[in-house]
Formats: sequence, structure tokens, C-alpha cells
Amino acid sequence: MSAIVYDYIEEYIRNLIPESKGILKELEEYAKNNKVPIIHKEVGQLLRILIRLHGIKNILEVGTAIGYSSILMADAAGDCKIVTIERDEDMVNKAVDNIRKANMEDKIQVLKGDALEVLKSLEGSFDLIFLDAAKGHYIHFLPECLRLLKKGGLLISDNVLFRGMIATNDLVKRRKITIVKRLRKYLSDISNNPVLETVVLPLGDGVAITLKR
Repeated sequence: MSAIVYDYIEEYIRNLIPESKGILKELEEYAKNNKVPIIHKEVGQLLRILIRLHGIKNILEVGTAIGYSSILMADAAGDCKIVTIERDEDMVNKAVDNIRKANMEDKIQVLKGDALEVLKSLEGSFDLIFLDAAKGHYIHFLPECLRLLKKGGLLISDNVLFRGMIATNDLVKRRKITIVKRLRKYLSDISNNPVLETVVLPLGDGVAITLKR
């Protein structure tokens, strides 16, 4: 459970969401059994709705892991192009295998490397950027994400409430102080930037939805 909302509410919300099928169900079970972090079920449903609502076709993801969220977003978008960045070689190999199993090699491109360096090398623009990598680096990724995000595009940032630590110092563990400070700065920046509009939702571990005007 996320520690952001009451467990019984979270469980109720998740039970309302239709059960995944095929490769997505397989990856959910793999992630659970192998303690691999993937997006919460309700965050995945939010992504599906936003992608379909806005007709999003060109997506950038920072943080591939085993490819679960890339496959979910591609499934929601239909005819689309997704570029996803991952630095861990083992995760890259697993993601590529899973994308192949899902028959989505023509939709999803996995780029291996340091996220910030890869972001700096990218050109063009994206309808949606999904941040789900090292939380302490969101603030460093932001300038490049804004450069790559088209006007009217969405920046979705996952885990921004960080088990509630962002909202109160009472929960902050000593070893997490730097991450918490950086996430607070990130949320302040995306909330007060005049070209952005942001809402933070207590969904999963906290999701920020940012619109570039």
C-alpha cells in the first residue's frame, strides 16, 4: 500500500479497475513476485484515460523498468510511438523481451543510458512525458522535459508524495532528506512556473499532472 490514503480506500479503488489480461497481467505477477517497482494499478488507469482523452500518440517515458508502463500506454494509445529511457542493463534486456512478447517493437523504442544525458540528446516534441525514474533527479530532468514537451502537452510525474514524506517532516527518514528536499523543490517549480498548470493527486504514491500552456 502507498501510505498516501487509507488502505481500505485504496483497495476499494483498485478493485473497481478491470483486471489486466495477457502480458500486462503476467508482468504484474512478475513484479509482485520479484519486488520490481511498477506503477500502481490506479495510476495506470489514470494514464489510460488521459491518453485516450487527449488523443496522445507521441510519448516519452523516463524510467522503463520491465516495460510494464510502456506496454500499458501503447495499449491505450493504439497507433503511437513511445520512446522510453532506462539506465539499468538488466532492466533494458527484460523490457525489450517483454515488448517483443507484446508484439509492440514497432511502437516502443528503449534507449539505454543516463536519463539526463539521453534527454539532452533528444530532438522533436512529445504529447506526453511520463516521469517514473529516480525521484531525486526530477528537478534535474525538468528543463529538458519542458524543452521536449509540446505546447498543450502533459507532463505526468509519479511518486511525487513519496510515502507522505513530502507533506510533513514528521515522516521524513534521515537518509531520505535530500530526495524529499529535491521533490519539494520540483513540485514548487512545476506549480509556480507561469507556463505550466499543475495538480497533485493523492493517487498511488502521489501523481502530478502538469499541462504546458
